[in-house]
Amino acid sequence: MTEKYQGSLGASGLTEALPVQTTLIRDQLLCCESCCPAMESDQQRGREASQKRSPLDLIMNQIRRKTSLTERKKPSMGRLFRPSVSSDKNGEIPETKEAESSEGKDSTGPGTESSDTDSEISSVVGWGRVKQFVQKLGKTPDSQSLSLAHCDLTATDVVELGTLLPFLAQLEVMDLSWNDLLGGSLKALTCHLQHVGKLKVLKVSSCRLTAEDLTALGEALDCVPLLEMLDLSWNAGVGGGNLHCLTKHLRSASSLRELHLVDCQLSEADAVALGEALLLLTCLEVLDLSNNKLMVKGVEHVASSLNSTPQLKTLKLSMCGLNQDSLAILGEKLKFLPGLEHLDLSCNKESGGGFSTMTTSLSLLTHLKCLDMHLCCVTEDDILVLVQAVPSLGELTELDLGSNKSVGGVIRSLLPVLPLSKMKKLYLNNCGLSPETCQALATTMQSLRQLECLNLSWNKSVGEILQQLLEPLQADCKLEELRLSSCDLTTEDMLHLESACKRGALSKLKLLDLSYNGSVGDGGWVSLFGAVAGLKELQELDISLRPSASLSASPWLPALLDALPQLPSLRRLALQRWALGPGEREKLEKSLSKRNVDLECDKAMPVEKAAG
Repeated sequence: MTEKYQGSLGASGLTEALPVQTTLIRDQLLCCESCCPAMESDQQRGREASQKRSPLDLIMNQIRRKTSLTERKKPSMGRLFRPSVSSDKNGEIPETKEAESSEGKDSTGPGTESSDTDSEISSVVGWGRVKQFVQKLGKTPDSQSLSLAHCDLTATDVVELGTLLPFLAQLEVMDLSWNDLLGGSLKALTCHLQHVGKLKVLKVSSCRLTAEDLTALGEALDCVPLLEMLDLSWNAGVGGGNLHCLTKHLRSASSLRELHLVDCQLSEADAVALGEALLLLTCLEVLDLSNNKLMVKGVEHVASSLNSTPQLKTLKLSMCGLNQDSLAILGEKLKFLPGLEHLDLSCNKESGGGFSTMTTSLSLLTHLKCLDMHLCCVTEDDILVLVQAVPSLGELTELDLGSNKSVGGVIRSLLPVLPLSKMKKLYLNNCGLSPETCQALATTMQSLRQLECLNLSWNKSVGEILQQLLEPLQADCKLEELRLSSCDLTTEDMLHLESACKRGALSKLKLLDLSYNGSVGDGGWVSLFGAVAGLKELQELDISLRPSASLSASPWLPALLDALPQLPSLRRLALQRWALGPGEREKLEKSLSKRNVDLECDKAMPVEKAAG
């Protein structure tokens, strides 16, 4: 009766067979006891030994003895379950690969084969548990990258995930961000980090981490010596004097290259702890402290240690409460960062007028590629400082001066000194550009051959010179993003856009923002939609009206419907505040029904109510 249980069994088959096999063995033992009373003395002699062995050991012994001969003649279970090379590359099986030098050789002892088999079964079953866990959360299993962000993980899930780490030995990226219920339970995971020694990226942003979580993570840092990126952003519990719970465990040999602490409510005490940590993070390349009110003292503690991070390439201090004194302190330390490529000082409204103290330091950042100063209340004197420093910034490719309303007239002095042939992104939105500055920009457009993003939104003077801005653009233009929101564009400006489309000057364009330009007549929209054949790569189109406006889309909607098939890459279409009748909206939705397009459109309303 037991012959059908012999041979190779799968992991699930073996589990199901055990109860039946146990019953058979028990029946055999009872039968033997009734037929052979002499066995009682043998059993008495073996009772002491049996007490040292579990019932499961006895059952497995019976199974192994009954199947040993058959197993030697058939391939081992490990060979049946061993991952193939192709499937391993797809991340659908665990990364463990057993040595196959002994395959097919009968010289291997039964004990060794059994041990290998158990190991292989464990590996396969373990990876199966990983797949089941990840797929349950709606994610795709990958033995090298585990992304569980926005999965509503609970403390129970964290405990289970910790038990799965032994089957993820090749894991390099683990993202647990945006799981609010994870806070307070991180130790259940970190105590297993020794199994993922190859981990390079760990993200636990917005998880409501506590001081206990930081301590547990700090104690486990030695288990992941290759860790290069740590993201603790959006965790208020990281601040409030708790950061030292993590930083006190750092070692001088740390391989950490990126540290993200965005909006962690860092206090002065945390700034002190961070300053001490920077002395050990000599390999650090990215430091993001955005959205933390560091104030002057906090900046002083952090900046005092920047000379220990000579490899720093990105420094982000957006919305850190920087003022003129903070800029003066920071300016003295920038000379220790010769390799800095990205400097973000944006959204520090009290820093306006303080950039004059950074003239010399900025000039030394010869590798700087991105300078972000938007919404800093930059003054005309600050722009003149840039005019002096920019000639030394030969690698500059991105400049953001957006939302600095008082510099619109003096920017024309800055444009000629920019490394125009290398500029890729230029943001001058809401800068109050004067007609003279717009004209100067039009003059430089021909030299901006590498330009990919141009943002001129909320500058009323742009509508007057759009033709001059577009005329220099030729078929080799690399522009991918053009924002002209609220620029007082007219129907005539749409004709100039139509001309640029027809000559292929906007063939690389992926985003076109023409929102809040209610002065454009119906004929202008019809003309633009008639030329969309030159916008093959366009992904986003926004022609929404202001919140206070509402007009009928009926005059130009047929032209848009005809144009949509010519926009194969379109993914977002914004028509907010344009009034569509029920039948018109139905036609539009039907035209987009078989395409993955996000339609932003107000609910259908009677056209007569939309007039005016």
